[in-house]
Amino acid sequence: MDTKIGSIDTCNTPTNTTICCPSKNGDVSTIQTTTTTTIAPPESTLGRHLARRLVQIGVNDVFSVPGDFNLTLLDHLLAEPGLNLVGCCNELNAGYAADGYARSRGVGACAVTFTVGGLSVLNAIAGAYSENLPVICIVGGPNSNDYGTNRVLHHTIGLPDFSQELRCFQTITCFQAVVNNLDDAHDLIDTAISTALKESKPVYISISCNLSAIPHPTFSREPVPFSLSPRLSNPMGLHAAVEAAADFLNKAVKPVMVGGPKLRVAKACGSFVDLADASGYALAVMPSAKGLVPEHHPHFIGTYWGAVSTAFCAEIVESADAYLFAGPIFNDYSSVGYSLLLKREKAILVQPDRVVIGNGPAFGCVLMKDFLKELAKKIKKNTTAFENYSRIFVPEGKPLKSEPHEPLRVNVLFQHVQKLLTSDTAVIAETGDSWFNCQKLKLPEGCGYEFQMQYGSIGWSVGATLGYAQAVPNKRVLAFIGDGSFQVTAQDVSTMLRCEQKTIIFLINNGGYTIEVEIHDGPYNVIKNWNYTALIEAIHNGEGNCWTAKVFNEEQLVEAIETATGPKKDCLCFIEVIVHKDDTSKELLEWGSRVSAANSRPPNPQ
Repeated sequence: MDTKIGSIDTCNTPTNTTICCPSKNGDVSTIQTTTTTTIAPPESTLGRHLARRLVQIGVNDVFSVPGDFNLTLLDHLLAEPGLNLVGCCNELNAGYAADGYARSRGVGACAVTFTVGGLSVLNAIAGAYSENLPVICIVGGPNSNDYGTNRVLHHTIGLPDFSQELRCFQTITCFQAVVNNLDDAHDLIDTAISTALKESKPVYISISCNLSAIPHPTFSREPVPFSLSPRLSNPMGLHAAVEAAADFLNKAVKPVMVGGPKLRVAKACGSFVDLADASGYALAVMPSAKGLVPEHHPHFIGTYWGAVSTAFCAEIVESADAYLFAGPIFNDYSSVGYSLLLKREKAILVQPDRVVIGNGPAFGCVLMKDFLKELAKKIKKNTTAFENYSRIFVPEGKPLKSEPHEPLRVNVLFQHVQKLLTSDTAVIAETGDSWFNCQKLKLPEGCGYEFQMQYGSIGWSVGATLGYAQAVPNKRVLAFIGDGSFQVTAQDVSTMLRCEQKTIIFLINNGGYTIEVEIHDGPYNVIKNWNYTALIEAIHNGEGNCWTAKVFNEEQLVEAIETATGPKKDCLCFIEVIVHKDDTSKELLEWGSRVSAANSRPPNPQ
């Protein structure tokens, strides 16, 4: 982690006028420019420079909560053409919204006030760090004259040390800039933003509250766009890794390949699909990589998630004599309590900049995108695993038909949800049983899909839905949120209405924290039931376009979906789905028992 306070040692002046700007799929696109423009003194301020930089890199919306230390800065962000301030109900949701925005645009930003705002947004920034998302976290800091004094300020813990917030951010951001001097402000801001793009991690920028509106010569010209040096593979290491991997895989009888979540940060989704085309291997994804690989690929066999995999997928992967995992994360959740039936000696593990083959050898400084591209040229076509899958595959059964006015079942709900999915929709799945039910959805080409598996913070989806929908207004977001999670962050449905979003929220009301129940039950997993549709009506309060429905059976669900996609297609639609407290997916039952067993392992003998 790098921390910069005050001046930094060097200033790298770009040698050309090129900006590297994350696109909607997370790749880096290049925008050429030929001239820079002189800026009049009233606009050549720190605040306007920061605003221009955000617009340059593709941020058109900053999710903010005002506080006395950031108010002047917010004025200058507002004054920038092309930049919109989205006022959120709390800092946590502002951070979650920046997370959701970054998943679509490639970068996001939030702005909060000193300490009380900064410590509130920490949880969201930690989640973005775990998911490799570049989020620019901007904090309005104390007056520059107060640094180095013995003064005690409000919004602090009552000590004359202002570094508490900074120290908290050091472990969950890849760069921290404390801007309390105009002479090096330009350098610090540019270094922070460029580092976020290069590392694909959040950064922290604190700006003293008295500096945002002051002109300075370093801000007197339109900022020269960033020129980010691309990372390069070691050619000799790349060649050796490809040769060793090709030899390993070409000897195998029934190899398979599995995509992991780090495909996104490695910008290797396209190369991974190209390798699948060249190899003919059966193709699967880990649960947290759903949406990164096209599910309409002819050799796609589903989600590999150990005991809770898509039907027939685990059998093919775990019986293979060689498997290539591109960008995997093997944690207790993705491994179903460490119960995957995989053998290291059969695996090629491809990380963003490293390749390990079996129990060795390992090759560093080899970029995943380059490795997969070159491997596709060396691999022999082998369709054996996919042919085996085709032989054993049996089409998935349909849920039992509901009796008239029978209480709604979750599997019936998602049967109807499947019909809603198109290239113009995106799915946001909240932590909980929605993880498992949404995994079973078959995504059409172009349909977005996001969930937060590594960090797994309940309540994430409300803010993330706000941010994702703001980033791609041409898509209709379908959010699946449990009642327990919704109670954590419900307020920012208000912001969705202010932004005139047309999301459909399916609130799954089963009376508690169902995912926790399946891991370890107790009275603490039962929550107070709310009248959720009445709550949304109260938030709506006659302002904006909003429609709500409460459904108890399939007939009501069908009617609600028809209304949401018909007369109310331009509204934010909130459908509360009442289901039995024990109505869960079979995958959650299996996963919960295995994770419970992993959590309850006794201490090793000393």
